[in-house]
Amino acid sequence: AFLRLDESRGTWSVEGILRDPTRRTALDTALALAASAAGIDVPEPTADEVEAEGWLARTREAFPPQPIGRRFLIRGTHDASVTMPGRIALTIDAGLAFGSGEHATTRGCLLALEGLRRCSPVADIGAGSGVLALAAAALWRARAVGVELDPWAARVAAENARLNRLHRLVDLVPGDAWRARALRRRAPYALAFANLFARPLCAMARTTARNLRRGGRAVLSGFQPAQARMVEVAHRRAGMVLERRLVVNGWATLVLRRR
Repeated sequence: AFLRLDESRGTWSVEGILRDPTRRTALDTALALAASAAGIDVPEPTADEVEAEGWLARTREAFPPQPIGRRFLIRGTHDASVTMPGRIALTIDAGLAFGSGEHATTRGCLLALEGLRRCSPVADIGAGSGVLALAAAALWRARAVGVELDPWAARVAAENARLNRLHRLVDLVPGDAWRARALRRRAPYALAFANLFARPLCAMARTTARNLRRGGRAVLSGFQPAQARMVEVAHRRAGMVLERRLVVNGWATLVLRRR
């Protein structure tokens, strides 16, 4: 399966292959549980027969190779042989497209990353597919720890580390932000990514600052430019200063430094 975000409508679509039609009941149950947890109506899935080649073509169309900034190329497992001179290629399982570089918030974080000098160790809060931790490790050979609240996403992220032969440098594990033992054990950090929403970022601003070295940086995204001031103020009160502000396709990314 893979996820696809329609930014203009603010909606997600999920597509996948159901190899065994008798598993439809299990799918309906899973959708009902997910809808209940999200507080939304149960979505009504549509089904059709898809040829294997047709599925691959649709996957390629939804997740093409993506050059980002000057340094990175993000590609799906279906395009693992694609390269571009001078770019670090990261292979990401297309089954978890969010966080693959497709969304402007991930792009903003990668653009911010390539503008920094080498930092180690690195933390990634809400790691998703793990692409930010992997990018830092590939760029600098830096140690990185990423935590993701969704255990399944954390498993996919760990597989992505192995796909890119970065598993000796990067630990991607389930965990709840800075509460995760794997993160606390290696603090303080020289760099922390947090690609979340504005309010959670504000709520954990002091914790973020405490887990950074003096002079350490935080790259924050997941909010629109109108919310950037709120995020900046919360972190300034925690002892951090703004170094850089990027806007990519209507989404903001901030680079802040601990005094």
